[in-house]
Amino acid sequence: MSFDEKLAARVRSALVGKRKVEEKKMMGGLTFMVNGRMCVGILKDDLMSRINPEVHDEALTKKGCREMDFTGRPMKGFVFVGPEGTKTNLDYWIKLALDFNARAKPSKKRKKNKIVHTRVH
Repeated sequence: MSFDEKLAARVRSALVGKRKVEEKKMMGGLTFMVNGRMCVGILKDDLMSRINPEVHDEALTKKGCREMDFTGRPMKGFVFVGPEGTKTNLDYWIKLALDFNARAKPSKKRKKNKIVHTRVH
């Protein structure tokens, strides 16, 4: 797993005081869940920010921001922000993600496969 530890520490500091913050290792990086919803993450030296899809195109005009194409195609409402955008504007991206987080639908929880034991007579 590879992610910028200094950026992770800055994100942790920005999320201090927020309720129900959980860190999860996923997608080859570190993801910060807020209220059970993916909010921001770090992959290498990029910040991933889950934002309102309605402001997606406007966000792409900001310094260091680009479409998140983790799966090979852009995902509306998710952006990557490189170091040139997080060095001076990290709070903006976290606020944008937190604003949307309150309205975002939580991801569907996968049902764990239950092992059913049957008795053989």
